[in-house]
Order: sequence, then structure tokens, then C-alpha cells
Amino acid sequence: MGSGCDLRKGDVQGLPGPTSSGRKDSFENHYANLKAMTCRRGALIVLEGVDKAGKTTQCNKLIQALLENEQPAEMMRFPERTTMIGQLINSYLEKKSNLEDHTVHLLFSANRWEQVPLMKEKLEQGITLVVDRYAFSGVAFTSAKPGFTLDWCKNPDVGLPKPDLVMFLNVNPSEAARRGHFGTERYETSVFQRAVQQRFEELMKDSSVNWQVIDASRNIEDVHADIKNHTIEAITTAMTQPIGHLWK
Repeated sequence: MGSGCDLRKGDVQGLPGPTSSGRKDSFENHYANLKAMTCRRGALIVLEGVDKAGKTTQCNKLIQALLENEQPAEMMRFPERTTMIGQLINSYLEKKSNLEDHTVHLLFSANRWEQVPLMKEKLEQGITLVVDRYAFSGVAFTSAKPGFTLDWCKNPDVGLPKPDLVMFLNVNPSEAARRGHFGTERYETSVFQRAVQQRFEELMKDSSVNWQVIDASRNIEDVHADIKNHTIEAITTAMTQPIGHLWK
């Protein structure tokens, strides 16, 4: 399966050549310009919500649907627990270690930043990334704690690749708490999840981000249909747009 940037040097035959002459790199520059014109980057699609809202299930279904339609797509999940930073976060979330709240927030942000080169590479290859949680979760969860403002929590993530679409899976935290395995990790309490939901509602007031609210209390297939429709539209729009910068 090809990516969105499959231009080969043989493809430039018959096209107008470079205007400058005598420069060794003139053809290479011209080829690079043509490639930039023909590349269609992938979209950055993010699913957000409180714990047990169904994000991972819907991410997997969306990836499957995109691949079945010959749209290159891959899934990412934050925190990315396989890195050194991710292992520290994993130990904290599983209640095996304790960390100061500011430190934890910055670790979550660093965990996202360490994946940025790979994310940009994939997007520029024409691969759509479907991401299970992103900076918005980091901000919502930390700002739900006493003494943290939204602005302070957003600051470390300013400049991350900006999602082309963020879908918030809206479900009552009390309903989410009745779903399987709730309570096994830190933060999985109904009271805290309600505070997180309120912070998400504040974040969704930001019109610079393309938010879509999805009613996740419905059956899985109906939720998936909505997500797929919004995603197809976002992929089409993103094709010719540069990768943006979050909160800039």
C-alpha cells in the first residue's frame, strides 16, 4: 500500500524543468518542489474522553475501517509506555510509585514530545494517525487537581503537532465507571473523573481546535459511524494543509 507521497523521479518526465541553469542541484530542487506539490499528508485524528469512554475500542475500529478503504493509517496511544519516560509514567499510574504532581505533568508532556519526530514523519508520508489521548487529556487531568490552572497545564504542550480533528467521546462519568476494569489505575474514581469532564468542557470552548462531540452512550456501531464520517472529512481537508502547531 502506497503512501500519499509516492512521486518518483521518473514521474517528472515531460513536466517543465527548472528555470535556472548551471546549478548542480537545480534538478534536485525542482524535484523536491514537485514532490511537495503532489504529496498528500495524513491527518492527525485524536480521540479524547474520560476513562472507559470507549476510546481504544473506537480507535481500533477506525483504523480497521480506514485500512479497508485503502487509506494508510496507524494508531498511537498516550502515554506511550514503552519509552524510558513512559515506564516512569506507567509505574506511577499503576500506583507502584509516587511522583509530585508538577513532575508527573511534565513527564506526560515530555512523553508526547519524544514522539513528535515519528509523528511528523508518518504524517508527511501520507499516513493518518489515530491517537488515543493527546495533550488535552494531560491538561484536563492535571488541572482537575487543586492548585493547577488550565494555562499552566497547557504551556508545556504549546507547539505540538496540532490535530486536524479532536473527537470527544461524551459519556457520563458514572456510566463509564460501570464499565470493565474501572478503578485499577490512579485517577479512576468517579469524583475525579467528573472534575476531568468539566476541564474537557472548558478546553472545548477553544475554537482554534476542531472539536467534535460524539455521544458515546450509544451502541458501539452508531458511535463508530459518526467517528468515521467526521474522520473522512478531516482527512480530505488535511491533505493540502501544512501540519499546524497546537495552541499557537
